[in-house]
Amino acid sequence: MNRVSVVIPAYNYGRYIAEAIDSALAQTLPPLEVIVVDDGSTDGTAEVLARYGDRIRVVRQKNQGVAAARNRGISVARGATIAFLDADDIWKPRKLELQMARFDADPSLGLVSCGLESFDASGRTLETRVQQSEGQLASALLRFEPDIIAAASTIVVPKRIAEEIGGFDVRLPPSEDWDFCYRIATRYPVGQVAAALVRYRLHDSGIHLNIARMESSMLLAFEKAFASGDPAVQALRREAYGRLHRILAGSYFQNRQLGSFVRNALLSLRYDPGSLRYFAAYPLRLIRRLRATTAA
Repeated sequence: MNRVSVVIPAYNYGRYIAEAIDSALAQTLPPLEVIVVDDGSTDGTAEVLARYGDRIRVVRQKNQGVAAARNRGISVARGATIAFLDADDIWKPRKLELQMARFDADPSLGLVSCGLESFDASGRTLETRVQQSEGQLASALLRFEPDIIAAASTIVVPKRIAEEIGGFDVRLPPSEDWDFCYRIATRYPVGQVAAALVRYRLHDSGIHLNIARMESSMLLAFEKAFASGDPAVQALRREAYGRLHRILAGSYFQNRQLGSFVRNALLSLRYDPGSLRYFAAYPLRLIRRLRATTAA
């Protein structure tokens, strides 16, 4: 039975959104509906959406951000289950079929995720990530364990649970996905399909490139997480903050923002002195990068 509402938030991605919609409509388990929340687009998004007629539902609102757009989609969805798809991403045909099979096998699950493959403007696959872990994953999310994936386009969640936790936090883009998954994981087991069923597009206008914004939003998400009085959560504080600042340092290093790299590296070491071995390798990485730049 068709019971999945697909929610696609869209803001000025008219150049990509047709591929996203087509991938949702082409699922081997057809969705009950495909809802596109046009979050105040000013490009050609409306014209693209008009071509689909009644094959999709279009909801329009003033620009409020991706989290608010997803929340609007949750509020109007008719399906018992909601699958999120960002307007610049693409699903493989069996995504919903395989994920809904996990819910059918274990109705206690609060969320089912899957792997992803990132690709560039030429369509070339850059990296494939597949998550094996499932079950009680809240602590794994806090520790940023390497195989944990918390991207909106990969997750399917019962509507009642999305509403129970209050939807996406509108203050947090681009970290609202992590926060949403974490809050569910603190209450319910998480299921997984160990296959890359999402094509995750990397492009110059992607919000993931704004590392400073990612830093501020993740720090707020962590502030929320560690407001918990649970001793098991508090026991992870130093390790979690150490890893967060280590990841941020690496992102700043990749962006050649050396001042922010140093600041986050020092914060990481303050929380977790064990990070020293990780950062000790950076001079060699810098030498390699300079050599590569010179050769080019």
